Amino acid sequence: MTRTTALRRALLAATMLGALSACSLIPDLQTPAPPVAQAWPAGSAYAPQAAEPGGKTLADLGWDEVFRSKTLRSLIAAALEANRDLRIAALNVEAARAAYGVSRADLLPTVDANGARSRARTPRELTSSGRAATATTYTANLGVTAFELDFFGRLRSLNAQALETFLATQEAQTGARIALIAEVANAWLTLQADRRQLRLTEETLETRQTSQALIDARFENGIATELDVAQARTSLETARVNLASYTRAVAQDRNALELLAGRPLAEADIADDGDDLSSLVALPPAGLSSAVLLRRPDIREAEHALRAANATIGAARAAFFPTISLTGSAGFGSARLGSLFEGASRAWTFAPSVSAPIFDAGRNFANLDAAKAQRDIAAATYEKAIQSAFREVADGLAARKTLVEQIAAQTALVAASEKSFFLSQARYDRGVSSYLEVLDAQRSLYAAQQAQIGLELTQLANLVTLYKSLGGGPPPQS
Repeated sequence: MTRTTALRRALLAATMLGALSACSLIPDLQTPAPPVAQAWPAGSAYAPQAAEPGGKTLADLGWDEVFRSKTLRSLIAAALEANRDLRIAALNVEAARAAYGVSRADLLPTVDANGARSRARTPRELTSSGRAATATTYTANLGVTAFELDFFGRLRSLNAQALETFLATQEAQTGARIALIAEVANAWLTLQADRRQLRLTEETLETRQTSQALIDARFENGIATELDVAQARTSLETARVNLASYTRAVAQDRNALELLAGRPLAEADIADDGDDLSSLVALPPAGLSSAVLLRRPDIREAEHALRAANATIGAARAAFFPTISLTGSAGFGSARLGSLFEGASRAWTFAPSVSAPIFDAGRNFANLDAAKAQRDIAAATYEKAIQSAFREVADGLAARKTLVEQIAAQTALVAASEKSFFLSQARYDRGVSSYLEVLDAQRSLYAAQQAQIGLELTQLANLVTLYKSLGGGPPPQS
């Protein structure tokens, strides 16, 4: 058996021995139990949470089932394709995947091949012959440089940390996707609500312009007072102020949508479907367990971060033990290129090294304490993420019932305000009351109509928030 063969077998045996005998110093991790109740709060503010057998909950619906508007679904699809924030999140995943690949490569030896030709001249004063000499050397080698035998699992701990970091980044991308869907939905719903406010204001302005003309005519005929004219003018100018405000809001809403969609939008891309606001988002069925929170990407991200921090402890523990590295090469060396690969030109080197910590002024202990502290911080962060998610859903469930009741009351208020305005206008036309009574009724009606649109938007935004808080549901069916 040649020396080269012996070297190769020795390297292979050492590598296999390192792989087989490596131990893990990563401590066992017990994921903290969710520090929240198993059921959502109950009371007068909450709708009953009894699910029908086999029925779906909001956590089971994809975004293409939650959002009924074709225009909105098209906008969401465009944003998922072109939004730059989501693109950055995807690139972060690719970067984390590459970092994990680098860490995994550290578990295997790196084999390098190199060849060289060198010439050296020796002055005649240094030669035995008294003549200057020139020597040429050719080498060709295949070698392993400083390959660490992972007996104590340091590299495997770092690899586990890199893997968990990669998985956490994937969850962050999923969370960014769900957040983007919710942002697009809220931005589009806000646009539609502001457009309705704009149309309402335009109608109100037209009505007040008509009233102003009638008051002016009555004043010229001596029927109305100058105070009536001034009050009508105040009401008219107020409507003009609101018209400018909602015109600006609609333009800014469109700009926000274009940023989220990642491209310019035509009018057809953001057109109103013509439906009532309340019909644009599916009303979710009830029946939820707090365990559904564990689906949320941010909670899964926090769990992977906890596992990554726990793996760091294994690497910190391994630093207390010796580090064994192998460096070796096998190849050929000759003074003539033609005889470089002949048997007599074989050459090899084998240089194992051991490094053991003796005195480091407490550095390794400090690193281990820091790793444990980071693990405890990650555990607390994981628990806080669950608690925050529980509160978000509980707030959403509370708002869901109370908003339904509030909108019903607001609808009744609008109807009552319309009747009050009609009656006050009739009383003024008959000379029974002053124009101030008409003006107050008109303002009350306009304010009630504005509030109703705002409440409908709040209710839909609450449903969008619930969808997001419950983890965004499954991916849409392709």
